[in-house]
Amino acid sequence: MNAQTIYSTAFKQYKKGNYAAALDLLNKLMEVEKGAKIYALLGKVLVQLGLKSDAAWAYHLAGQEEGPRSDEYLAEAMKLHFACGNEDEALSLGMPLFQKMHRDPDIAFVVASILVKRGQRDLLKTLMPVLAESDRLIHRILAARLLTRAEFKWDSRIAKTLYRKDPHRKDFRSTYHLFTCQVNNYPEMARLQRQMRREIEAGDLSFLKYEPPYYNLLWCSDEALNRLAWGFDPAVGVGPVGPERAQARRKAPHVWGDKLRIGYLSADFSDHHATMKLLQGVIERHDASRFDITLFCCTPEHLMAKDKGGRYRWGRILRLNGLDDRGAAATIRSENIDILVDLKGHTEGSRSGILNHGAAPVQVAWLGFPGTTAGIDLDYIIGDPHVLPDGSEPHYFEKFCRLPETYQPNDPWHRPRPSGITRNEVGLPEDRFVFASFNANRKISLKTIDLWASILRLTPDSLLWVLCLDEEAQTNVRRKLESAGIEASRVAFCEKVAYEEHINRLPLADLGLDTFPYNGHTTTSEQLWAGLPVLAMDGTNFASRVSKSLLNAIGLPELVTRDPDHYVETAVALYQDRERLAQYRQRLEENRFRMPLFDAERFCRHLERAYEMMADRARQGLEPDHIDVPALPARTGAFV
Repeated sequence: MNAQTIYSTAFKQYKKGNYAAALDLLNKLMEVEKGAKIYALLGKVLVQLGLKSDAAWAYHLAGQEEGPRSDEYLAEAMKLHFACGNEDEALSLGMPLFQKMHRDPDIAFVVASILVKRGQRDLLKTLMPVLAESDRLIHRILAARLLTRAEFKWDSRIAKTLYRKDPHRKDFRSTYHLFTCQVNNYPEMARLQRQMRREIEAGDLSFLKYEPPYYNLLWCSDEALNRLAWGFDPAVGVGPVGPERAQARRKAPHVWGDKLRIGYLSADFSDHHATMKLLQGVIERHDASRFDITLFCCTPEHLMAKDKGGRYRWGRILRLNGLDDRGAAATIRSENIDILVDLKGHTEGSRSGILNHGAAPVQVAWLGFPGTTAGIDLDYIIGDPHVLPDGSEPHYFEKFCRLPETYQPNDPWHRPRPSGITRNEVGLPEDRFVFASFNANRKISLKTIDLWASILRLTPDSLLWVLCLDEEAQTNVRRKLESAGIEASRVAFCEKVAYEEHINRLPLADLGLDTFPYNGHTTTSEQLWAGLPVLAMDGTNFASRVSKSLLNAIGLPELVTRDPDHYVETAVALYQDRERLAQYRQRLEENRFRMPLFDAERFCRHLERAYEMMADRARQGLEPDHIDVPALPARTGAFV
């Protein structure tokens, strides 16, 4: 038989389902002739025989031959490589293919899946619209998952596209709701939250499994529901963890030394980042005779490039970039770390999944995420009696470790003091009472904006000064206040500025207004450091109790109000009683270096005692249990 006859016979055998016979014929054919259509038929036969990896290479060879279908064959090779886990090969084909076939959702799906798994998000902007507009549900589901893994501010339109295509899918609704919060689209926020609350009242909590935990906290203050919010994403290798895994980790052989070996895990080890504005003073003051400290760093290069020299003061730093979660956990185990502290939780850039691979005998959540870290193998969460009160234990996967005064560290040494600027320099009128909010605009919830409108109506010559960068969000905030009878001229927006400039401008306001249910965290302590009183409201979960903790730690518990009515009444009363407000400012000045909030040395000793108490239980083979750290004797003077 000549080559064409062999090919025709092989093709007929393939069509009849005689795949082994077809393969035999093709092997004979390739001894005398090769070509795109022969490799492509070979690929089809190998797929049917279950040999997908071999089929991928057959299609790869077909695509390398010049011809009208070469890109089609390469795309088939890419999909098969991806299905077999050959990600390097799939990506090497997918990237150039997407440049030529940039509206092909199958190619976009493969490339996006691999890039997000590797933490390479730069190219996702071009891939997302293709996935969102695809007719295949699996593509749209990936688009929704990617949107909830990071803040793609330019993709609110994609969230809307997903929702409009499938308005009854709860995962797409959650994604859309997330982006309405990002831009303060209050009519849509109200409509969607009514739907979700109706489902809660009917006992249907299924939508919560699609809610990213961080964004759930922006609108829901019920700890029992917050615990259920978990946007599981297989693409990043993080999932539910059972008690068996935690017990096996705790019982694994471990050599304890004379010193406690503490590891801090974060992607924020840069001195310009908010986390390190809080933490660096404490890290620098760990007792080296009792503790060995290692920072396990996943900080992106672009953040490290902004560092102004803080990193050299923090001690030993090991980079984990480039390692997957399993490899990173093995690196941490090789350092024989006793207690690993995750500083990120469910926040952007987190590598909390590392803890699901048995990185240390004691694993702890602290500082980054204000709530339980669902899906991560953790023993303790560090808090204080305000943010983790008695009665909240059932709503946490972790055991409580409560520091005596506040859970939030603060650095008084590397933080500038306000230098004194005028309102005129930032465009504020000198003769108006200024209420201010410097929290992220997504924290300005429906309840918050409604109460601010009430305050403004009752304080006729006041001004609201709000940090908000997004023009769409600014328009929506103005529109909401105007609908409540507040003139647009009474709202002023400020932009993000350098840290020193931000500290300088804070005292120009008369009173800070906190947000809820998600309070200011670093934002609140910055205002208190700068001498600006902050009005807060007692909350019902960790995120909504943070400002209460901070105000108590600085000696201003009077600024923690009981409920919404009390919040409005107190704001109006302080507007009317400037002398009382001046007394609060004076107390902040007096308490800055006397009360616990900015006493990093004292905080560090409490934290070290917490680590010792955790380690004592672990050394004895005891399971984690709730811990209350005793307070050191009160200081009698300033600590600077």
